[in-house]
Order: sequence, then C-alpha cells, then structure tokens
Amino acid sequence: MGFYPRSRQERLSIHHPSVRPFRLAVLKAAAINLLLLQILFLGLFCYLFGSLFQQTTHIHNINVLFIDYDGGAIGTAVRNAYQKLQSSGFPTLIEHSSTAYPQPELAVDAVCNIKYWAALYTTSDASNLLDAALAGGSAASSYNPSDVLTMVWNEARYPTVVDSAVSQSLTSLSEAARVAFMETGGKQLIQTLNTSDSAAISIFSDPWTLKSIDLQPTKQGSRLIYNTLVVILILIQEFFYLGFVNGLYQQFHIYTAVSPHRIVIVRQLISASYTFVGSLCTAGAIWAFRYGWAVNGSQFVLTWMVLWLFAHLNFLTLDVFTIWLPPPFVPMALISWVVLNITSILLPFELSPGFYKVGYVMPAHSVFQVLVDIWSGGCNPQLNYALPVMFVIEISSLILSSIGVYRRAHYAAIKKESDEKSAQERIEAAIAEKLDKMAPKDDNEGTEIPDGGSEAPVAMERRGTMATLEDQEELAGIIRRELSRPPENQERRFSLRDNTGPSFYLPFRQ
Repeated sequence: MGFYPRSRQERLSIHHPSVRPFRLAVLKAAAINLLLLQILFLGLFCYLFGSLFQQTTHIHNINVLFIDYDGGAIGTAVRNAYQKLQSSGFPTLIEHSSTAYPQPELAVDAVCNIKYWAALYTTSDASNLLDAALAGGSAASSYNPSDVLTMVWNEARYPTVVDSAVSQSLTSLSEAARVAFMETGGKQLIQTLNTSDSAAISIFSDPWTLKSIDLQPTKQGSRLIYNTLVVILILIQEFFYLGFVNGLYQQFHIYTAVSPHRIVIVRQLISASYTFVGSLCTAGAIWAFRYGWAVNGSQFVLTWMVLWLFAHLNFLTLDVFTIWLPPPFVPMALISWVVLNITSILLPFELSPGFYKVGYVMPAHSVFQVLVDIWSGGCNPQLNYALPVMFVIEISSLILSSIGVYRRAHYAAIKKESDEKSAQERIEAAIAEKLDKMAPKDDNEGTEIPDGGSEAPVAMERRGTMATLEDQEELAGIIRRELSRPPENQERRFSLRDNTGPSFYLPFRQ
C-alpha cells in the first residue's frame, strides 16, 4: 500500500508501554459516550413511537356532530348503523336536536370553529321525498340522491388523518345506514315501488349518496410533508446558518473588535434577513407545488409571515442552546428539539395518549395550527394560544441570545489577553535562546575578570547586537512562527466560558 506513506511512519504498537495508559482511557470514553447517545436516541424513538402507538384505538376521540333534520326513517337508519359500527376505532357520533342547530349553516360553523371534527346531518323531509320517488312519476325524476345525507369536514386539518378517520368512516356509516334502511323498511318499500318506472327502480337500488362539504379541499401530494419534512428542514436550515454566522464572527474576531450592543443589533439584522428570505423560499415552494389547491395571494403572504416568525424564533432558540449548553451537548439538544417539535404535529392530540398534550408548548405545533387557520380561511381558530406561544419563545430567546453576546465578548477578551501573554512569553524565550547562540564565545570565559569587573555587561551587550541582516530576518521569522503556533501543553477542555457555538468554515470568504 503505497498511498499516504507518512500515515504509517513512526507509529507505535498498541501494546507499547507508552500507549497502554491512554488505551484504556480511550475505550472508557468511547463506551460512556456510546451509552449516553444510545440512551438519548432510545428515549427519542420511544417518545416518537409512543405518540403513534395504537392511534386507531383513539379514533373514538374524534367527535362528529349529528343532526336529524328529517326526523324519519333515514335518521333512524343512521342511528342503527352507528350502533353497529361504534367502537374505539370509529369516530364518536354526538347527536343534537334541530332546535340547537336550526339551520345546516350552523353545523358548518361548528366544524369551522373546530367544535367538532365533522358534522353529519339529514335533509329536512328526506324520508318523505324518498317514499314519493319510489312511487315513480315526476317525484322520481326530480329526486336528488345527493340531497339526503350531508357530511361537513375540513380536509386542511391533518389531511391524511381526516381522510381515513373522518371521511372514510362517515362514508362507511352512510353505506351501513343504507343497508339498515333497507332492512327495516324493505318490505314496505317494495310494496310502494313502481316497478314500471326505471327512475324509481334506480332510486330503490341507490337511495342516497353521501354529499361532502369540504371546507378546504387539500388533495395535493405535497400535503403529506407539511407537518414533517417542511418543519424539519426549517429547523436544520436555521442550525446551519447559525454555524456560518458563528464562523463569520470567529474568522473576523468580531467579539474582541466591536462593541457588544453593536454585535447584538447586527446579529439580529442578519438573522432576521436570512429567515425572511428563507421563509419566502419555503412559502414559494409550497405554493409552486400546490396543484389546484384553492389558496390566494393573501394567504401566501400570511403563510410567509408566520413561517418567518417560526424560523426566526428557532434561530434564536438554537443560538441559546449553543450559548448556555456545553459544546458536546449542543447536537443532542438539536436533535431533541427537532423530535419534540415534529412529534407535536405528527397527529392531532385526540389520536395520541394524553401525555403528548405537552406538545402545546412546542412552536411547531403552534405554527401548524396557525397555518391551517390561514389555509382554510379562518376555520381553525386557535390563534389565541398559538401566536402567544410563538411570541413568548421569540422574546425570551431574543433576550437570552442578546445576553449571550455579552458573555461571548467577555470571555473572548479574556482569552485574547491570555493568548497574547502566552505568545509574548514564547517569543521572549525564543529570542533569548537565539541571541545566546549568536553571541561570540570568549576565550577567557570562566576566568576571573581583572579589577573586580563583571562579565554580565559584556554578555548583555553581545545579546543586544545584531551581527547581520540575515540574523535580523531569522529573528523576525521566529516571531512570526511563535505567533502562529498554538500554545504548547495546553489541554483542550470544553467550557462554557470559551463556547462560541458551532461554527462552520465559510464557503466564500475574503
């Protein structure tokens, strides 16, 4: 193997006596960190999977409003069908009288105001119209099977969840109700059926079709990642730019060159500008791939603004982590923050164990609720808690991040003074050694100087003499080398005092 030959030169065996002391230390440190990371990720996996555990058994927490405006056989068939389908894996049907909701529009408002996940209601006088249609004639020709049983829902609220837990369940209930309707009144229907009227026979075979009022149809494929990858990428995006900002400040030694309050102002302007553009790109990508989604320009601007707030508060929060946590724990805090936020919006809290309602304090849950409210035209009114949660995190993180700038500037100045003092001592030692070598040897060295004189003035005079220009250049080289060389025998330790956060080399810099 001829590549990288220096990698194998002058290397000690693992059994060498000088290697044995730190061999055990390396294995011990690796084992401790392995255990620590395994415990962390095991906990995160359990937390994540726990939120999804047996979600189908929690579907009964999805409440559906039922109103029987008909008051006839069709409403009775719906009740009988629900009794057969009722289980922990089926939405709970909560019936209210028509006096509580005198108009179907009020049922729509109840769903829009998230009092219920959906509403199901029968049309007034639907049973009598069906009986008349089975008799044939003009009643059969004017009969509308879609004007019997109506479902109201909002697909923008967790689209993949409501598609299965709400839409499919209520469709199954409608089919079961049609079977129950035929079982209870089948003989009477056959007796009244006009077998010579093709329209009446068609109505008998298919008495109604469930009508769907979807407050915000959300069919596009990208809907699947609105509450997963979109949020994850925003969080990672802020972390990486935070690393570039820290690298910028380290490269130009900003903390020791500029007043802290100026750093705070400029740093916030930089972060606000970056998240402003980043949230615009995110909202633009969502709109570019919406494919028939009925949203307008005003909703785009509101989406942009909410994502901007979410991105900026996460930039500040991650900056707080990097300021107040020891560097080895910053990646752990980052992945924990990502998992906690994503878990808070993977499923509605109705489908997760009650413990996971702690996710109300997560900004990802708040921003998703605000986005649903924007996308569905105000049909998710949870702004009363979602916006305050985000603003509290924004303000508190802004304050802690600003204090952290003063902290970093303070310890950066201390470190600079220490490094300068150490470099000065090394330079003086190197110059003294060089001057000793440059001083000419005295043949009478070691003999007594007559008249009680001393050799020290002569030596000092020799040390202060530069024989040639070459010697001066050599001393200048020593100074440059010592200034560029890191301090010797200085053990690197992780300390909050020296912590400036994760930093990355800038791809483009002067």
